Amino acid sequence: MGTSSQSESRPKLLAGGNPQIAKADGDAPVQAYISAIPGWKRNVAQRLDELITTAVPGVHKAVRWNSAMYGIKGNGWFVSFHVFTKYVKVTFFAGTSLQPAPPGGTTKEARWINISEGTIDEAQLVKWVQQAAVIPGWGSS
Repeated sequence: MGTSSQSESRPKLLAGGNPQIAKADGDAPVQAYISAIPGWKRNVAQRLDELITTAVPGVHKAVRWNSAMYGIKGNGWFVSFHVFTKYVKVTFFAGTSLQPAPPGGTTKEARWINISEGTIDEAQLVKWVQQAAVIPGWGSS
């Protein structure tokens, strides 16, 4: 779709195909992270980004620790995703407060789901995202 005026190199892929993206705020670094994800996991990440953005208009996006992060300014991060070899891990930082709580987790408050190729339950994910967005998230004061 045209050529870039900049000469940009592809981000390095870490273990599991997770892109190494510098810490940055905004949609652009999240889109750079997503576009660097290889194979079917890129489609999952694109869909996650669409679902989160639609469910929470005005959501604050960033890349931290080579993960896409979503939050509410002044209320902390409420969800993130990170790429692993066989799945995309979606972490809800206050997951124990969600109904029903996402199934993965052994930390104090965080809960997660692992999305394999073709296994996303979009309706449930949107419900969790909407619940999580109104709970004080990780990094809130």
